[in-house]
Amino acid sequence: MYICFHAVFVNGKVCKDPKLVTADDFFRSGLNKPGNTSNQLGSIVTAVNVNNLPGLNTLGISLARIDFARHGLNPPHTHPRGTEVLVVLKGRLYVGFVLSNPGPNMKNKLFTKILNPGDVFVFPEGLIHFQLNVGKTNAIAFAGLSSQNAGVITVANAVFGSDPPRGKD
Repeated sequence: MYICFHAVFVNGKVCKDPKLVTADDFFRSGLNKPGNTSNQLGSIVTAVNVNNLPGLNTLGISLARIDFARHGLNPPHTHPRGTEVLVVLKGRLYVGFVLSNPGPNMKNKLFTKILNPGDVFVFPEGLIHFQLNVGKTNAIAFAGLSSQNAGVITVANAVFGSDPPRGKD
């Protein structure tokens, strides 16, 4: 629980005085509402983690709702601090992850699957993965993560959005 002694930091978050804790510290509503997918990727992630649900502090879990428009993409990304388990509620998703920096005599192996409602797929911690809506309708998935704040690094943004130092001409 995140109810602990004053000023103790656990996983980067301050513990709350138990006398000040309310049921609202453990509650979040709204995941029944679709996110706005009218963006360049056609997808939106609604995260529920320690940053917006304080009761998750020290529990080692979080979750997210992912909404996809037709052909929507949750682009290649990684969670450096958590494994993700994804379950499809609606639609059809093409999902996968790639092993990176494998041992000698191994290639970067791609693991993919097409998921339908009720199907589950696991993305191991730190591996680059993606989801693409290949169905004819919008899609909805929920993800559980093995961290109160798994983090996210979108590969293209990290690589192509970097600002390297410029040399002198």
